[in-house]
Amino acid sequence: MHPRDQTIFALSSGRPPSAIAMVRVSGPQAGLVLTTLAGKKPAPRQTSRRLLHDGAGQPIDDAVVLWFPGPGTATGEDVAEFHVHGGRAVLAALLDAISKIPNTRAAEPGEFTRRAFENGKLDLTEAEGLDDLIHADTDRQRRQALRQLQGLLGDRARDWRERIIEASALIEAGIDFSDEGDVPAELRAPAVKAIKALYDEIAKVLATQGHSERLRDGLVIAIAGEPNVGKSTLMNQLARRDVAIVSPHAGTTRDVIEVQLDLDGYPVTVIDTAGIRETEDPVEQEGVRRARARAEDADLVLWLVEGKRVADPGVMLALRKAGEGDRPGGPVWIVRNKIDLGVAGPQGEFGISASRGDGVPELVEAVVKFAAEFFGSSEGAVVTRARQRDLLGRAAESLHRSLELVEEGEELAAEELRAAAYSLGRLLGRVDVEDVLGAIFQKFCIGK
Repeated sequence: MHPRDQTIFALSSGRPPSAIAMVRVSGPQAGLVLTTLAGKKPAPRQTSRRLLHDGAGQPIDDAVVLWFPGPGTATGEDVAEFHVHGGRAVLAALLDAISKIPNTRAAEPGEFTRRAFENGKLDLTEAEGLDDLIHADTDRQRRQALRQLQGLLGDRARDWRERIIEASALIEAGIDFSDEGDVPAELRAPAVKAIKALYDEIAKVLATQGHSERLRDGLVIAIAGEPNVGKSTLMNQLARRDVAIVSPHAGTTRDVIEVQLDLDGYPVTVIDTAGIRETEDPVEQEGVRRARARAEDADLVLWLVEGKRVADPGVMLALRKAGEGDRPGGPVWIVRNKIDLGVAGPQGEFGISASRGDGVPELVEAVVKFAAEFFGSSEGAVVTRARQRDLLGRAAESLHRSLELVEEGEELAAEELRAAAYSLGRLLGRVDVEDVLGAIFQKFCIGK
């Protein structure tokens, strides 16, 4: 039997031990699993309390079971659920009993969702939204993922694809009636109008997204500077816990330390880097090299300066050049430490006391404002992944070329319209996407 025709099962709730655990079964043998362990199937979509037994007749647990006959289920297949006590021994016995029923096997990561996709219960953009929702760490990430799961992009892409197909039908009808005089021109005019409207809509979506895709990964901020200027202390202030070693000895931080923060709903990764200086220590040299590389790639660099010292102009120039043009990297902010000792920096710098926390709230407020500008307005974001942007861009390019070619010949314009519809089909996961399915669904947790 092909693996896709087998019945799959998995723990679909949190890791044990827990108060209650839910084991989900999906596939043609789901009903047999239910009757084997629970005696008989309950009424569809109604809970029923049963004493579960394994194949040898030994009791497993006093549980609640549910039966969902396909195709009106989350996966499009027959589904059974077992709600049992969440002890490890209970789950081990239940999973073992299910595995002994013929043509059942443990589910792979994301396999329940993949079956839902393959059975037409959701498109690929909605599956990506579900993945993002599972991994959302902040409220803004959650809201963006939920909109995607509810079909924000998928519904629009389906509408665009249908309208492209309608315009293509007009163009191709003109080809069929090319010997009828004015017929091709009469059909061409409404087709061109529809194509132009489609192109404008998709181009507008692509133009207004900004960095909305980056909300999934978050903003990267590097704390950099010379050794022993308070970088690790500032990191601990931002994280509100001791995540970095704080020591009066220079060169304590040898590697890059990262911490994930939620700043007003924006996901932020703060990096504490090794002190950047000339050194003969080979281990510290490697730390400095890594620090420079991460600072150059960061979306924002907080360059920490101690007291009245002046920031190294050579390093500052290198970091600012890293953010120019198409290269990665963002702006560099000068943060002057130890204002509690009466040190005041020039206009445009941030003054803090990393040890006491003075000035840190103002710095965080500025970072939140920067994040809001960096991500743009994510509330209406339609595109949330690079894959989606790429395929929408291809569709827009094909539509634009069809407008340029329609006067030269309907055949060329029709071919570009087919290419645009194909790109939107790939976006939805309905044509030729086998190469990306594994990469998407293997990131899901087992049981989802």
